[in-house]
Amino acid sequence: MPLTGLATRHGAARCAALCLVGVASTGAGLLLPAVLGRTLDLLLAHAPATRWVLTCAGLVLAAALLDAAETVLSGTLDARTTAWLRRRLTGHVLALGPRATARFGPGDLVARLVGNAAQAGTAPAARAALLAAFAGPAGGMVALGLIDPWLVAVFLVGAPVLTLLLRALARDTTRCVAEYQRVQGRIATALAEAVEGHRTVRAAGTADREAARILRPLPELSRAGRLMWRVQGRAAGRASAVAPLLQLGVVAVAGVLLVRHRLTVGEVLAASRYAVLAAGVGVLVGQFASLARARGAAERVDEVMAQPAPVHGERRLPPGPGRLELRGVTARRGGRTVLDAVDLVVPGGSTLAVVGRSGTGKSLLAALAGRLADPDAGEILLDGVPLRELSHDALRRAVGYAFERPALLGATIEDAIALGLPSPSPARVREAARTAHADDFVRRLPHGYATLCADAPRSGGESQRLGLARAFAHDGRLLVLDDALSSLDTVTESRVTEALVSPGSGGTRLLVAHRAATAARADAVAWLEGGRVRAVGPHARLWRDPEYRAVFGDG
Repeated sequence: MPLTGLATRHGAARCAALCLVGVASTGAGLLLPAVLGRTLDLLLAHAPATRWVLTCAGLVLAAALLDAAETVLSGTLDARTTAWLRRRLTGHVLALGPRATARFGPGDLVARLVGNAAQAGTAPAARAALLAAFAGPAGGMVALGLIDPWLVAVFLVGAPVLTLLLRALARDTTRCVAEYQRVQGRIATALAEAVEGHRTVRAAGTADREAARILRPLPELSRAGRLMWRVQGRAAGRASAVAPLLQLGVVAVAGVLLVRHRLTVGEVLAASRYAVLAAGVGVLVGQFASLARARGAAERVDEVMAQPAPVHGERRLPPGPGRLELRGVTARRGGRTVLDAVDLVVPGGSTLAVVGRSGTGKSLLAALAGRLADPDAGEILLDGVPLRELSHDALRRAVGYAFERPALLGATIEDAIALGLPSPSPARVREAARTAHADDFVRRLPHGYATLCADAPRSGGESQRLGLARAFAHDGRLLVLDDALSSLDTVTESRVTEALVSPGSGGTRLLVAHRAATAARADAVAWLEGGRVRAVGPHARLWRDPEYRAVFGDG
């Protein structure tokens, strides 16, 4: 079921309440012309009409109160549905991981999460409002038939024209909205790229060129927007031309019937009001346009949700040292085979350095090792259990990560280091920071570990040390470091590497290395070349091969 369908089901109670309130408001509006007509007839006949006048006032008050309630219900339903959609979409994007940005781009994802989710969130309320909007014309025609069958017969002559107008409006608006939102996504993607590379843009002095690149699709956006307004305006204009003719026809027939004494003056008044309600296409045009925009946005949201997220099993890990095994692992990215039938075993409790030239798949192998990504073929096991069969909690408790550019999430530095810990403690956080050689500079911050991340100035190396501290605090049976030492100075890298490979460090370590000194401290080195493991062995033995030495020479 599409996500908006689930969202409607999620807010079913409010949708039902909104429908009832909308229909009740329409019902009050439908009763009012009849009561007004009866009141007018009584007043013209000089008969007592106090009760009918009070009834008119009551209906006007009820319509106003119901309209206010409809506005409040619609607003709260839109807000709750949007929040629900954003939670689901955010969770799905995080579950997809890098595949989401590779498929849609970060800017387009943000546009879908912020703008499209908000627009799609109006769909349940728009459907409920459309039902109430249909109740007006339908009730108006029924009322005309009850006054006199000739009145509804005159109106039905032009009804097919109105139906065709609404159908064309729904079709054309959906197409225009889809194009408009697609161009919006392109602009958002270009803007995100420019923001991410703002330092490069400033260094190259190409700010004006980048601005022009970002805004290049604006003419397309303008054309799509103008087309949307033209479609809606054309439909409204045609409806405005047809509806008054129908109303005039009904009033003319009512006048003839009045002359023949088949209708009273009050009934003519009621008939004229019901003709307006029956021809209320202007309201329907607006509701159809709103629903079309919501549907277009919902389709963009559903495109993201249609991407399959990783499915986790229910198994837990048996006791073990953290033995990692890759069996015939093949992974493709962008139509290219990055890793090809890789077989690799990392004994439990050991440190394996992964080295290779740029583009040989080191980071991808690191992502596969902890199931941040899935291979296209083959299997990865941790202590004999395939990663696909592990539950999400069991997998994340067992595998810790540190990255080249760690995202420090959390309010304070302490929160950032303790991220993901089931039971964080200050002592554990500080011990991990000392292991990562981050404790000294954290203590020099204005409020130490309580310093807000946004208020903590830090270099790239200091950010990496905080990321390493987070990985050390995790204390799982497998620790994966994806180029997580690249910004450290030589002395700090040596100390951190020494802590990683020390006998009491515990667990298995998979380390993507670019420096020979780092690889030399590992128990073994896996040398990747051409998407395959060319050799596995101690660094000292591999160093005899000039091609192996050239890997570090390129760095």
